[in-house]
Amino acid sequence: MHRLFTELEPSITVTEQNLADRVRYILRSNIFDGAELERLRREVVPSSNENAMTGGAVPQVAEQPAHVDAAENTPVVADSNDDGTFTQELEIEQMRSTLEEAIMETRSTPLENRPRLPRIALSKQNRAVVRALNPMLVTYLEASWDLCETDSILFGTALAVCRIIGAKLSTAGRTTGQSSAIPAWRTRIEERIAKARALNGRLICFRSGNTRPRIVRTVRMAFAGTNVSLSQPDIMQKLTERIDDLKQRIAAWGKRIRRYTERSTRFNQNRLFQSDQKRLYKSLERPMVSETGTVPNQADTVAFWRSLWSEPVNHNEGPWTEVVAS
Repeated sequence: MHRLFTELEPSITVTEQNLADRVRYILRSNIFDGAELERLRREVVPSSNENAMTGGAVPQVAEQPAHVDAAENTPVVADSNDDGTFTQELEIEQMRSTLEEAIMETRSTPLENRPRLPRIALSKQNRAVVRALNPMLVTYLEASWDLCETDSILFGTALAVCRIIGAKLSTAGRTTGQSSAIPAWRTRIEERIAKARALNGRLICFRSGNTRPRIVRTVRMAFAGTNVSLSQPDIMQKLTERIDDLKQRIAAWGKRIRRYTERSTRFNQNRLFQSDQKRLYKSLERPMVSETGTVPNQADTVAFWRSLWSEPVNHNEGPWTEVVAS
């Protein structure tokens, strides 16, 4: 292919690897459809039937040197006049190239850095891709004499299937232990709490007399759509109500996090009890706490608590105590 390209375009300097990469990119990115590729191929390398129809005259750009092998003159895809067959063979070549790259990539990637493969749907298109790749594995499996090599071939094939059908692959590698990532629901609730706390802080600043433009703008956004303006005489009461409402929302979201966490813990413990009871009991054991420092003696302990309990305390008992008592 490189020799043919050099004769067709002698003014362009390109290496063999660069030319092969460009051809591979054109085939994979589907810049031209099957019919367009077939038309371009016929223009550059006319077939024998076209030569016979034109009286055997071959254009100068299509002349081949005598020392070029037939395999090098053959295009990447098979010569076919049927657009459907040509497109199918083109897709098979693309699958073969994707499979080869996936296997080579898997061989050079450690086991812990391999991507996690998703569960694909059992559709007709996916089944057809798997059936097309199965015959290509014979060459690789026959040359494999190692279990690790066979595993790399099979995993690379599964990776190629995911790439061909366009399935999403996780960039993170496999995790050998339990995942320590924060759940999505906890992240969402914590973001709500953070935004509510920031808004509540600015409302408190405005109530205390801070009239900076950013604070005023935030207060107006907090009362947007409520028909409340900052010039109303009861704006301080509205601010207090809004601040109390935000505090209650923050407390409710905090309780929701604790409730969800307890539920998730119970669920994981029940599932672990069914699969591995020994591991569950081991996780429930409290770790031994190592004592640090010196233990106080009895006299110091008595003196510390006596100083707290023996001193009289004057409580502020107002009229509200009588209301509570009644």
